[in-house]
Amino acid sequence: MRLTPIEISAGISSAHPMSASSYPAGHAAGRQTLSGARLRKHADYQRAYAAARKRQSASMSWFLAPRAAPETDCEEPAEARVGLTAGRVLGKAHERNRIKRRMREALRRHTELLPRGFDLIFHPRRSVLTADFAKLEAEIVRILEQANAEAARMASARAAAKPAQ
Repeated sequence: MRLTPIEISAGISSAHPMSASSYPAGHAAGRQTLSGARLRKHADYQRAYAAARKRQSASMSWFLAPRAAPETDCEEPAEARVGLTAGRVLGKAHERNRIKRRMREALRRHTELLPRGFDLIFHPRRSVLTADFAKLEAEIVRILEQANAEAARMASARAAAKPAQ
């Protein structure tokens, strides 16, 4: 088995090449994904748009909406979900796909910052295509922090409005 320079610098031994523990941290085998945390249905997008207010940042606009309460007796908030839109105004299909790939990667690196119990939708501008990835990632982190603060305000307002039982 031949080791790559990344594996050598990470100090990986001659473990089985397909085991997740033999990959460096952050490698594809052990990374988090957004697949379970994505908005997929048109109705979910429409509900989020109706319940949210549009907010602006330097290279995108975003919406934050409370997620519909689950029908269970569990008090724990539902997982956060993320939606990305890239309309034709952003460019040809390969450009829109690249914008979405860059956004997904920046979000994947910071899934722990997603506000639980809320849906978050991003509308990137064309500048995301050419922006430095570090700047894009910093902007995503800033938006996620703002979204968490807004989610906390919305949750406390809902708790105060809920009648005492």
